[in-house]
Amino acid sequence: MSPRERLIIALDLASIEAAEQLVLRIGEAANFYKIGMELVYAGGLPLVERLVGEGKKVFLDLKLHDIPNTVERATAQIARLGASFLTVHAYPQTMKAAVAGAAGSHLKLLGVTALTSMNDKDLMEAGYASGVETTVVHRARQAKSRGVAGLILSPREVRMVRGVVGNRLILVTPGIRPKGVGAGDQKRVMTPAEAIAAGADHIVVGRPVTEAADPKAAAAAIIADVEQALAA
Repeated sequence: MSPRERLIIALDLASIEAAEQLVLRIGEAANFYKIGMELVYAGGLPLVERLVGEGKKVFLDLKLHDIPNTVERATAQIARLGASFLTVHAYPQTMKAAVAGAAGSHLKLLGVTALTSMNDKDLMEAGYASGVETTVVHRARQAKSRGVAGLILSPREVRMVRGVVGNRLILVTPGIRPKGVGAGDQKRVMTPAEAIAAGADHIVVGRPVTEAADPKAAAAAIIADVEQALAA
């Protein structure tokens, strides 16, 4: 992959119009976009097909989790849109059902391990017996055995998980903040270069690009960081 293909820009925006304008402003500086629940609930599914029709890649971040029959059938519907990635929560039943639903398509499934807004205390409050690292490794092993294409995890766990799954799984990391940018509501973060150096395949960046005065320049700067990390 080229450095440009490794950057996924999160279109976490309130309207389709705002998302389309941002894509136009960024132009050819980037080619991979994430569409999450906020934009989908604003009517964003047709945008997936439009972006794909323009030769761009789309990551649908829907974090599916339901009874197996529902997950399988929903995944099969989503596969028709032409997106490259789809997230599902990394529970064994959910991953197995999603793999069945995506069968025969080009859709790659990413299992969500632990949200980057959570730390050990948050997991304990949610009823988990283990902390972040133990939970992420456990789910990584399950994802590997269930046939999903990759994982969503914070950059802080990438090197550890790479040691568990090798190069078999695609590792995609949100929680990316360029130097000098605040963490916001993220708790487990790294810079773009640090995440790539740790072994991430793709980095997901939202506000540092979408809220920048010049989104195109912000995306280009991140890609330059990625290129330097790959060269090193």
